[in-house]
Amino acid sequence: NNYHLFQPLTYQVATGALSPDEIAEPLRTIFRRDPSVHVVLGEVTEVDLVRQRVRLLPGAGELEPRTVDYDTLVLAGGSTYSYFGHEEWRSVAMEVKSLDSALVARGRILEAFEAAELDPGAEARAAWLTFVVVGGGPTGVEMAGQIAELARDTLPGDFRAIDPRFGRVLLVETADRVLPSFPAELSAAAADSLIQIGVTPLARHTVVGIDSEGVEIQDSEGRSERVPTRTVIWAAGVAASPLAGLLAEASGAERDRAGRVTVEADLTLPGHPNVLAVGDMVKVRNARTGQVDTLPGLAPVAMQEGRYAGRLIRDRLAGNSTPPFRYFDKGNLATIGRARAVADLGRVKISGFVAWLAWLVVHLYYLIGFENRLVVLVRWSYNFFTRGRGGRLITETAERTRVGTDAGPSQTFVTPTSKRAR
Repeated sequence: NNYHLFQPLTYQVATGALSPDEIAEPLRTIFRRDPSVHVVLGEVTEVDLVRQRVRLLPGAGELEPRTVDYDTLVLAGGSTYSYFGHEEWRSVAMEVKSLDSALVARGRILEAFEAAELDPGAEARAAWLTFVVVGGGPTGVEMAGQIAELARDTLPGDFRAIDPRFGRVLLVETADRVLPSFPAELSAAAADSLIQIGVTPLARHTVVGIDSEGVEIQDSEGRSERVPTRTVIWAAGVAASPLAGLLAEASGAERDRAGRVTVEADLTLPGHPNVLAVGDMVKVRNARTGQVDTLPGLAPVAMQEGRYAGRLIRDRLAGNSTPPFRYFDKGNLATIGRARAVADLGRVKISGFVAWLAWLVVHLYYLIGFENRLVVLVRWSYNFFTRGRGGRLITETAERTRVGTDAGPSQTFVTPTSKRAR
């Protein structure tokens, strides 16, 4: 990609609250005033630790593979979603981890309402208006809440044959509560807020089957229920970027079941002090205990590791030593919907409107670019007072075929391609 993405807000693109250009900034714009920074668009295919070079496929034009030599290499490949061995689900369950996947999800969610408007069958309409979100962590909770508010607050009045408020949003979580990484009282507050806006939390439930026409959900006692739905959002479990695998193969470093490579306490690859790896693709060895710590897969962790990597390189150039990396937990935030959020700030635990304001301030602060901060602030203010969502555009070209519905013969829905530019 040629842009920096503020990933914590991709779900708002997927539900029409924000537009893509409001949470992303071109890399060349960010580094315009840094002449020493060269941006190379390409995909890394090999890391040669002996020759200290990276091999990549150029991402533009029909160019031959090239190599880039390095003195110090920093890798931050992030993570992808894990489907727990069910790769066949990947083609059916949508994600919101990247900008492209968020746009696809937005198109599919909006298409579901359009299909329900056109389909005369009651059972088929119910399936189109049922949305299943898999994973009750922050992303799943935020996504479920946004879909519910889209159906309840924004879309009523837009349709003639259906009432979007009768749609169902199911949030499936294997653990005994949603937001299991939060304190129990905040999880309970989040569950109550979800129910108030029309989401059905299904804790202690597991999705055991997904296809194009529904999901199979199993409870803690082994009883299964099939739920007809055409829209499934996946937000459960992550796996490290394949880049971590390249590093492990080249260095012999340890990898865990999620594909994360183990780095030393200063974030360097074992045996290769000039190679640093940060973010979701690594586990960090604790300098005091020698044990390997699995840090939360959250933006604050990656940001602190990134700052540390920059400090380490600077100190080395100046001939100074750098203490081991230590993660400082500043707390955790999750928004449920309009004026609803939870915040775990260590000793301080808050929920409701105050937590929502804290969430707004933090996310605005960390957005890249003043223009994006200003535009998003105006957009959120407008959405808050009008309950509107200006990004409700179906921008993908998609064909949806339904067979054997009450409507009779199979029907194909085709949505035109449209573009929105800043």
